[in-house]
Amino acid sequence: MLPQHRPSSTEKQVGDGTDYDAGTETPPGLSAWFGGQNVPIGPRIGPVLDSISLGGSDSEESSSAILDKQIALEDGHAIQYRTCSWQKTAALLFSEYICLAIMSFPWSYSVLGLVPGLILTVVVAGLVLYTSLVLWEFCLRHPEVRDVCDIGQMLFWNKKWAWYATAVMFLLNNTFIQALHVLVGAKYLNTMTASDNDVSCRTVSFGIIFTILCWICSLPRTFSMLSKLGLASAFFTFISVLLATIFAGVESHPAGYDPRESYTAADGTPAVGGAPIFTAFPVAGTTFVAGLNAFLNIAYTFVGQITLPSFIAEMRDPRDFPKALWACTIAEIAVFSIVGSVIYAYTGNQYMTAPAFGSLQNVYKKVSFSFMIPTLIFLGVLYASVSARFVFFRIFQNSRHRNDHTVVGWATWAGILFATWILAFIIAEIIPFFSSLLSLMSSLFDSFFGFIFWGVAYFRMRKADGGIALVKERTTRGYLLAGLNILIILIGVFFLTVGTYASVQEIIDEFESGSVGKIFTCASNGL
Repeated sequence: MLPQHRPSSTEKQVGDGTDYDAGTETPPGLSAWFGGQNVPIGPRIGPVLDSISLGGSDSEESSSAILDKQIALEDGHAIQYRTCSWQKTAALLFSEYICLAIMSFPWSYSVLGLVPGLILTVVVAGLVLYTSLVLWEFCLRHPEVRDVCDIGQMLFWNKKWAWYATAVMFLLNNTFIQALHVLVGAKYLNTMTASDNDVSCRTVSFGIIFTILCWICSLPRTFSMLSKLGLASAFFTFISVLLATIFAGVESHPAGYDPRESYTAADGTPAVGGAPIFTAFPVAGTTFVAGLNAFLNIAYTFVGQITLPSFIAEMRDPRDFPKALWACTIAEIAVFSIVGSVIYAYTGNQYMTAPAFGSLQNVYKKVSFSFMIPTLIFLGVLYASVSARFVFFRIFQNSRHRNDHTVVGWATWAGILFATWILAFIIAEIIPFFSSLLSLMSSLFDSFFGFIFWGVAYFRMRKADGGIALVKERTTRGYLLAGLNILIILIGVFFLTVGTYASVQEIIDEFESGSVGKIFTCASNGL
């Protein structure tokens, strides 16, 4: 929620230079939900962290003064970080969210049923939008934070263990996402070259090729440069999912179609064929584990707050961030719902795969999947860049190598990126049940980065405002907002506990069914 107070005497409303005296809370209008020049900035929840230095007595300065100092310190340097407009930030958001994961929505809808699937899509989108606005408010009050690790330390009363715990989760989360893109990149190359028998050790070889390609594309050091690639990535992803949706409707039948209503598959198991069947609600026999994993899949696609502090930290005017956020959220709801619904309706429960490209006939699959290549590369690149700048900024915190073109600076930057991609390649090759393990990592980490952190942030900021709104105002609005943020924290706890159980059970089920592959396999993993 946006600030509900008059800033203290040390704060001012950025843009008009007006100082405010501490006084009674006065909630701003709804226009503040959309950002802009006159968004009031509230008091800090604590001093500037000891690990962050801008030169001078930063802990006594207002948020706007710290932001002005950051911009001033970059003047005259060859590499400047606070340069993104809200349009460039929107391009980064589009590239992060308009991604391959869209093509798993049809599978989620096939498990949950179309009606619950669509409802959960809108509900999760709304919760993520709200928590992202809370995150943005926090970053406005503390413009010196560079990533979610700084926020983690500040939220939990400046405890260093909180920074280290957040850092471990942050780097693991990003590296596993990079590994996913190495794995899917190899899957794409295997799909395209299925008839070529001359490729030696296919999946490992293609994984190496994709890893090197992604490392090279990761080398730009600012998000301003990456945003241009991100816009192109989002555009090609849109074309990819649009083609897949059209192809699902125009093809005579899905891949794997069998006209028999029921039959015995080649492996001796009973199978269901016939015309595609789609349902409004879950089919009888849908297990709790399957339903929860389908829900986690939807939630994982929306939860991306882990990168937002880094994006906001490179905006010249962070007050404009909601414009980018709203544009992306509206596009997400429309694209995810339409693509998921249409492909599910034409593919049905019997022939569904994840990603849904595998449900298309061969030519359609290859054409639509090919347009996804820029995103397969860029999104991994984006997370690699976020991880690399986390390490790089701490190595060269007060050094000229951070802002100038030096051999040491560029060599270190390239070396950090290379290390992250090598680790991502190894993870992609040694984890044969990657999708289930990714679901496990999502349950463990997104529970904090998507929900718990921002519920805690709301109450910490309300406390800094002069009292928690629920206690101080005793209004319907105060009760509702407090209740909502308590619910957000409980959702995070649910992800962490029940979600982790479901993910672990799915891994166990895969082992028992024998569907787990081998590590560093040479066999094709193509669709």
